[in-house]
Amino acid sequence: MSEATSNAPALSIDTFVARLRERADLPLTSLNSVNAPCASIQEDHLHRPGLALAGYIDLFTYQRVQILGNTETRYLRHLDAQARREAFGNLTQFAIPCIICTAGNTLGSALLDMATDACIPVFQTDTPTVEAMATIRSLLVDHFAPQKAVHGSLVDVYGVGLLLSGPSGIGKSEVALDLIERGHRLVADDVVMVTRRDSSILMGAGTDLVQHFMEVRGLGLVDIRAMFGIRAIRFQKRVELVVQMEMADANTAYTRIDMVEGTHEILGVPLPRVRVPITPGKSVTVICEVIAMNYLLRHYGYNPKEVFQQRLRDQIQSKRGGPRRGIHYFEQDYE
Repeated sequence: MSEATSNAPALSIDTFVARLRERADLPLTSLNSVNAPCASIQEDHLHRPGLALAGYIDLFTYQRVQILGNTETRYLRHLDAQARREAFGNLTQFAIPCIICTAGNTLGSALLDMATDACIPVFQTDTPTVEAMATIRSLLVDHFAPQKAVHGSLVDVYGVGLLLSGPSGIGKSEVALDLIERGHRLVADDVVMVTRRDSSILMGAGTDLVQHFMEVRGLGLVDIRAMFGIRAIRFQKRVELVVQMEMADANTAYTRIDMVEGTHEILGVPLPRVRVPITPGKSVTVICEVIAMNYLLRHYGYNPKEVFQQRLRDQIQSKRGGPRRGIHYFEQDYE
């Protein structure tokens, strides 16, 4: 499975504010006019500069978005005018990306002038501090999250995100198309953008160019959304299991009992992997459905391999010879 890593660029203040307003529905009001911010946002962490306002700046992480909530603004208000300017000067001497006043707090005109002179944009929102920080952090985490372009098809099968992988031309798109025909949903075909959220969650989506178009060899381009409707697509889905399609090899030993065989690592996250040998006449679509249902069973605590092995152990211990019927007697209905 080919993968290409991409690093998110620094986030400009204008783009950051626009995304908060449009995507995160966090209303921000600009309190000063800064045409060219001296710094852009470089990381997803936030900072509340209480200690910096009090004068301790040895460990001041000024490169982060600074949040001024009730504590910081009330501290500034209780100081006299000269001390207030000196405290705020502890911040403005650094190249801060921006300052956001939360919970309806604001800064006086003198402090806003200091921020403007230092080329630091200041914004205000009525949203409570904890809620605002959660929203801002979520947006920044999404922007700076590591991501890879993975060759394959991502399909939502019974709510399970199956990443179909394998060499080019083996039939990944055809299997995905057959799954869509059976009522499942396509997330992305050919190129899947995989993003790591938190430490162990991988989210997949299509590219902005391809989206829900699919290339089927011998047919050409197929617009899944236009042909099958909105029910046949998803814009994002967690990647939970890798289905590795490969041409059957007589010299390769494939698993006969445990469906999951090994793991495949993407962005440092190990995913369970199922190897599916391709042979003429094999219904890979049905196999993918069974893989998804088996994953759900294991997720809720039922492992068919363990159940079968326990039955085998019980039969060995009972010293019964040969296989027996699975029922004690046939009922009168002979269908």
